[in-house]
Amino acid sequence: KLNARGMGKIAQKLGEEAVETVIAALGEDRDALVGEAADLLFHLIVLLRARGLSLADAKRVLESRRG
Repeated sequence: KLNARGMGKIAQKLGEEAVETVIAALGEDRDALVGEAADLLFHLIVLLRARGLSLADAKRVLESRRG
């Protein structure tokens, strides 16, 4: 459904989930944080896939940054 609404909506949703994750991180409820992190990852995956990318692509970049 989200893909049909376009990249702008996907990016907006990712931003909303990022803010909610930060708010949850400042609280004491670990379950809330895990739930928000899952939502954030889901929307990141949707965004990456909309651009023809995957988490594996991001993982390769992270692995190349190891120091």
